[in-house]
Amino acid sequence: MSTENEGTAAPTPSAAPSTPPVAAPAPETPAAEPVTQQLPPTPPPGTEPTRQIPPTPAGPAPGQAPPPAPAYAQPPAPQAPAAHGAEGWPPPPPAVPAYGSGGGHDGGTWGAPPTADGMPPAKPKGKGGLVAAVLVAALLAGGVGGGIGFWAAERSENGVGSTTVAASNTPKDLKREAGSIAGLAAGALPSVVTIEASAGDGEGGTGTGFVYDQQGHILTNNHVVASAANGGKLSATFSDGKKYEAEVIGRAQGYDVAVLKLKSPPSGLKPLPLGDSDKVAVGDSTIAIGAPFGLSNTVTTGIVSAKNRPVASGDASGGKNSYMSALQTDASINPGNSGGPLLDGRGAVIGINSAIQSAGNGGFGGGQAGSIGLGFAIPINQAKNVAESLIKTGKPVYPIISVSVDLQSKTDGAKISEQGAPANDLVDPNGPAGKAGLKPGDVITRFGDKPIDSGPTLISEIWTHKPGDVVKLTYLRDGKPTTVDITLGSRVGDK
Repeated sequence: MSTENEGTAAPTPSAAPSTPPVAAPAPETPAAEPVTQQLPPTPPPGTEPTRQIPPTPAGPAPGQAPPPAPAYAQPPAPQAPAAHGAEGWPPPPPAVPAYGSGGGHDGGTWGAPPTADGMPPAKPKGKGGLVAAVLVAALLAGGVGGGIGFWAAERSENGVGSTTVAASNTPKDLKREAGSIAGLAAGALPSVVTIEASAGDGEGGTGTGFVYDQQGHILTNNHVVASAANGGKLSATFSDGKKYEAEVIGRAQGYDVAVLKLKSPPSGLKPLPLGDSDKVAVGDSTIAIGAPFGLSNTVTTGIVSAKNRPVASGDASGGKNSYMSALQTDASINPGNSGGPLLDGRGAVIGINSAIQSAGNGGFGGGQAGSIGLGFAIPINQAKNVAESLIKTGKPVYPIISVSVDLQSKTDGAKISEQGAPANDLVDPNGPAGKAGLKPGDVITRFGDKPIDSGPTLISEIWTHKPGDVVKLTYLRDGKPTTVDITLGSRVGDK
């Protein structure tokens, strides 16, 4: 969305539930700014929907990776943090260097005259967005960017224009292969939309979405539409310029996924084919389509840089956070790309572009930092499961183990909180973890076939499964490892 948020890192609570963990009161945290996000250096506390990460004077705490930034929309009005109870939402990620920043998309316009001192006019401060993660990702809010035209002509001293040479064998009818990037982009663009969201108070932003089915459902990020979810306005514009009003069918803040429906969908909608994100390999080609800084129908390319990258992102409004075990790509992704498709080399969707990590401020159009080749996408296999649930019931379903995780712990793993609430709230004795014998103070080091190095990593991994799945979990107690089978429970809706 044309909404960008910049901001500072969200404060870290003392403990966080691991996929709806056990309720444990969390310490008060400073108010955070709204978001769409990126992560430049800033003092604690943050902001909207798409993000990035700029450099900070001091490096991240030992053992911590710099945070990424959520992807592209504007933040809803700030709300008080939810309690970290057994059925409560996971609290913001642990404190890390602040990487959120960026200005609002209504910042200075291109070509504005300089001020008396010769400097460009100051840009109004935009809503900040931010977050922390194992990689703290910044949500990228789409900015309304202006384009800069550049014209130059070389002329010799005598005023004669320079000569040009044309290729003599250029075919009259230049055709491109269907499997080329140009061919794949041409096939996908008609099914990608630019989403404009506006809240009742006039705030809003721009993001991206894509056609999910022939009934007119559009798949995107929650942070792209959150500002318009309650009484706001939504529209989707196709690559041919035709605009349609839309409404929110359902959204899942924890997964950062939302489903819209066109109110009067046109006939002949072509859903984008969905790939299999589990079969993606590092090095596979990728194509990202979206509206970076409001520039609709932008296509960029890259590769899959990594898989299963744990990323936590939030709107810094003091509310809930989203967690993903993301696909990492170096395809250029910027504010406004949020919610757009990440395609593979065949043109199938393998992810939803959601967050970026950025190195600095001062991005194109609104002061928000841009891509440095570290983008993160929600795997489409997970997004598809969430979308089906939202279409059927309007509500998301989360797998849970019902424990409260200490996000301030420096241990190599996800430590179950030992204080802050009664023991039965830290580990629900009737919940999946309690039934498997886990207790406060245990450190979870492996979940399924994935090593766990932190609380956000654990939550990201739990949410890649479904309620009812039986998963092997390894934990340490007094330094001794124990492996148990755990059957995941469920929680319906965001809290």
